[in-house]
Amino acid sequence: MKSVMRKSLVGERVFLRPFGKRDLPHIQRWSNDAELRKLTGEVAPISQTGAEKFYKELLADENREWFTIVLKKGRRVIGEAGLLRMFRPWRNTDMTIIIGEKDARGKGYGKEAGRLLLSYAFEHLGFHRVSVGVVGFNKNALRFWKSLGFKKEGVHRDEYFCDNEYSDFIMMSILENEFRKCSRPSAR
Repeated sequence: MKSVMRKSLVGERVFLRPFGKRDLPHIQRWSNDAELRKLTGEVAPISQTGAEKFYKELLADENREWFTIVLKKGRRVIGEAGLLRMFRPWRNTDMTIIIGEKDARGKGYGKEAGRLLLSYAFEHLGFHRVSVGVVGFNKNALRFWKSLGFKKEGVHRDEYFCDNEYSDFIMMSILENEFRKCSRPSAR
């Protein structure tokens, strides 16, 4: 049974609210940004029909929880975050964060959203391990995930093909005890 998140996850400057149909235009617009697609490993833009299909699949998938990242000041939507491929018997899940709005990148919003989502994954859902896959040439993303406490655990050599070039895909993870250690006030 899917654990339905009905409340928002609230931080100092951002909050994560459950993803809704009203958020589809944002997802569609961000998916049409070729630079963002390249950095995140997406392969094609999403049409309106594709966005609606994504939403229907999201609602039906008990192993995925999706959120919209919203600035508290002005209530502006700036990105998306989610847990996917949740496998409760093994207590692990994958995670994603995308700051879709270019002018909101590099300001710490993603890090705050990441901490909120990790706290939710470990403390509310009881996961033991959270993992991510990062396009190897996306050095900003690699630094970002490391700043949240993720550790590199493997490389999928030449797994990503974009612009007629291959790139490695870097696998990273964080365990619940590592998150607790990183989330102490002195660790920030």
